[in-house]
Amino acid sequence: MASASYHISNLLEKMTSSDKDFRFMATNDLMTELQKDSIKLDDDSERKVVKMILKLLEDKNGEVQNLAITGRLTSAIAKQEDVSVQLEALDIMADMLSRQGGLLVNFHPSILTCLLPQLTSPRLAVRKRTIIALGHLVMSCGNIVFVDLIEHLLSELSKNDSMSTTRTYIQCIAAISRQPVYIKTSPLGSDDEYSDDDDMSWKVRRAAAKCLDAVVSTRHEMLPEFYKTVSPALISRFKEREENVKADVFHAYLSLLKQTRPVQSWLCDPDAMEQGETPLTMLQSQVPNIVKALHKQMKEKSVKTRQCCFNMLTELVNVLPGALTQHIPVLVPGIIFSLNDKSSSSNLKIDALSCLYVILCNHSPQVFHPHVQALVPPVVACVGDPFYKITSEALLVTQQLVKVIRPLDQPSSFDATPYIKDLFACTIKRLKAADIDQEVKERAISCMGQIICNLGDNLGSDLPNTLQIFLERLKNEITRLTTVKALTLIAGSPLKIDLRPVLGEGVPILASFLRKNQRALKLGTLSALDILIKNYSDSLTAAMIDAVLDELPPLISESDMHVSQMAISFLTTLAKVYPSSLSKISGSILNELIGLVRSPLLQGGALSAMLDFFQALVVTGTNNLGYMDLLRMLTGPVYSQNTALTHKQSYYSIAKCVAALTRACPKEGPAVVGQFIQDVKNSRSTDSIRLLALLSLGEVGHHIDLSGQLELKSVILEAFSSPSEEVKSAASYALGSISVGNLPEYLPFVLQEITSQPKRQYLLLHSLKEIISSASVVGLKPYVENIWALLLKHCECAEEGTRNVVAECLGKLTLIDPETLLPRLKGYLISGSSYARSSVVTAVKFTISDHPQPIDPLLKNCIEMGPFKHTVDDGLDIRKAAFECMYTLLDSCLDRLDIFEFLNHVEDGLKDHYDIKMLTFLMLVRLSTLCPSAVLQRLDRLVEPLRATCTTKVKANSVKQEFEKQDELKRSAMRAVAALLTIPEAEKSPLMSEFQSQISSNPELAAIFESIQKDSSSTNLESMDTS
Repeated sequence: MASASYHISNLLEKMTSSDKDFRFMATNDLMTELQKDSIKLDDDSERKVVKMILKLLEDKNGEVQNLAITGRLTSAIAKQEDVSVQLEALDIMADMLSRQGGLLVNFHPSILTCLLPQLTSPRLAVRKRTIIALGHLVMSCGNIVFVDLIEHLLSELSKNDSMSTTRTYIQCIAAISRQPVYIKTSPLGSDDEYSDDDDMSWKVRRAAAKCLDAVVSTRHEMLPEFYKTVSPALISRFKEREENVKADVFHAYLSLLKQTRPVQSWLCDPDAMEQGETPLTMLQSQVPNIVKALHKQMKEKSVKTRQCCFNMLTELVNVLPGALTQHIPVLVPGIIFSLNDKSSSSNLKIDALSCLYVILCNHSPQVFHPHVQALVPPVVACVGDPFYKITSEALLVTQQLVKVIRPLDQPSSFDATPYIKDLFACTIKRLKAADIDQEVKERAISCMGQIICNLGDNLGSDLPNTLQIFLERLKNEITRLTTVKALTLIAGSPLKIDLRPVLGEGVPILASFLRKNQRALKLGTLSALDILIKNYSDSLTAAMIDAVLDELPPLISESDMHVSQMAISFLTTLAKVYPSSLSKISGSILNELIGLVRSPLLQGGALSAMLDFFQALVVTGTNNLGYMDLLRMLTGPVYSQNTALTHKQSYYSIAKCVAALTRACPKEGPAVVGQFIQDVKNSRSTDSIRLLALLSLGEVGHHIDLSGQLELKSVILEAFSSPSEEVKSAASYALGSISVGNLPEYLPFVLQEITSQPKRQYLLLHSLKEIISSASVVGLKPYVENIWALLLKHCECAEEGTRNVVAECLGKLTLIDPETLLPRLKGYLISGSSYARSSVVTAVKFTISDHPQPIDPLLKNCIEMGPFKHTVDDGLDIRKAAFECMYTLLDSCLDRLDIFEFLNHVEDGLKDHYDIKMLTFLMLVRLSTLCPSAVLQRLDRLVEPLRATCTTKVKANSVKQEFEKQDELKRSAMRAVAALLTIPEAEKSPLMSEFQSQISSNPELAAIFESIQKDSSSTNLESMDTS
């Protein structure tokens, strides 16, 4: 007893402390003591306690006040024997919860604990007031308290002890259900307008919109569900009266649209979609509701609302091109309203123009024809706007409008004549101006190029004058690339625009661009020259073409295959339309071409361009460039013993060129094929000669039926016995390739040989693999069963190499008729032979080889050397290449990535080897700009490895290079940190904030960080050298 009084005296003393935490804890402890059944206070102590609690009710600290009140009330409700006091306490509790429920969150569990027993009170008045208090409690309680309450009520209801208590529990559930927080299906609210001036529910709706935005942005796998539930709810709230809430609702819907962008082009094809509802089809069905909700708001006074509407329509059309076809009539007036509005801000006009541009680009021209008369005047007015950004955007729209009023790729009955004068006049004014912004200059050139391309036949005397301006812009270093592209567009016009006034001076200028050290200019110029040669060959003189040919040799080089490809394509066009000029190429140009054929890097588009060129060249009949002349040039080095080719790939390229020449001159075929057969048979032929002869026979036979060459089969089979592995491999390839040219003749022969020649089986199976890979499905279909049966015989072969080839053949054969063959393949998995099962598993790999394969992330071996262990990182080069590919993916196809999976790998990279870390820091800088919201969600996990890098110390006895490496790592990590800090709200992360403080307190890190922040304005942080 004495000790209890002493303890309470101590607590009362602490309740007068100046420290609010002391007062809070003492009050809390006193509450605990008073709730014990054993406690008995004398009158004096009770008086002191009451006096102190009353004093605390006036405490400056809200938490202490709440505790003082709640403690007394819960005690009064739970333990009071006087019912009248209990009823008063319940009234006060209900009143407090209705007014200040949110401030009492910490006490909600204890309040619930004291209220629940009162539902079984013998006094109905107590039950009734308890229900009222619980109703107010659920307005502000957390999920756990709410769940506890509902579970208690349901549990007691299921017991059904008495009619009286059952009725009470039902009344309690009804009271809870009537509370607005739980009766609404969506916190975004009902369709009723809000009239109460004191209504604060807009805050709930705004928070709900932001919450939905976050969910939609991060859970893309739930898109179908979002379109069923979230999309209609958001559309219904587009009419929200609170502007800030409306902006957040629009933003949430924008996030939904961005998540819906098709990651593959085939998703846009309705025929390719799976039957049933997909996000795109669900969105399509909701477009009328979206337009209905938006179109009236496009004429509202609020600038912010109108901008939101334009952003929404822009994103909608990007996701679903053509979606607004039926709705253009109701949307055009809204766009024009903002373009004509004198009070409109410049940003609003830019957004309206940008929206109009996207809509014009993604819909059929016919849709806009009824509205051209209304659209042209405001757009023309915007081209004349004094603010350069509006002018620039308006020129883009004008360029697209020109395509709409006179589409060249489809028949159109629309009369464009009334609009040509205005469109031309506003554009020429900007084209002539010299003292305007660079972007406006470029867009004026592009727009005028489009006007001449589509409407040039209506410009009369204005055309030659405008072309002269183009010639001037071609001489200007700043505008020359844009002008080259505009001239390319004009030269390709089906209207056959008369370019003769500028060709004499223009073509030599274009030729001079080919020696400029600007890759984009070279590529653009080659495209322009190619189209000029195609369409204006009769207006070009030999001198003009010679000027271009003089510049070509340096462009044909393995150092830039794309430029080489464009240069070769130009030569092909020249051979087809201006063959008389080809006599000039027999010198340095041809030497470069032959040199490129021998390059091991020649493949893909450049190789295809080379084959097209040789086919075009050989049929021109140019002196010294006939079939045999070219054949000697190509094969000469192989036949002259002194210059053997070092790369096997060179032989394949030469063989393909030989085949291309032979296809173009079929009369020469039999003699050349006969010669190649003799070369393979001749015992004095070198391995190089045999290799080229076999590959050439294969390439020629792929396209031309060689079954007339009777000794061909035996000659190739003899080559299978060559001591040279490369010759044997070439013979195997040749037999397969020749078979593709005549399957009925050669495929049964190959299958027969596989059965009867066990020693040559491996090479013959490679021939079969070539047939399956290259032949058409239709051609192979009749032989599938025979090939399948043969392969199954050999899938239990003890020799692993043979089994692997068999497996590859099985896999590729399965793709010809997967419905039949895949189940059959699966059936062999239960075969008794482990070899057979292994072959089947490998075969399945070849049916899905185009899909991504996981790479072992470690590939590290631990080698023991006596008492020491040394880790050899075999996978470093692979990982480095993978991370370089990841960086490239950010530029080329970010929208197709699962960004959170991507960030998992970035996180791993931050803890990897020096080279990988450097790449990952660069990625972080890039990611901070491209997808800040995703990075922000992972910020805490990214900060820790960055901090570890910056605080790592190099051992004192390390070599100088180690110190330099660590310094470079720190600088790169700091760049990443600086980039992360540009993300809004990044500083709110506790870990990031702590790391910032650590940087500031460390002189070395602070100095690095400061210098990086200074450099960031002038240095491009995102450059990356992955050579």
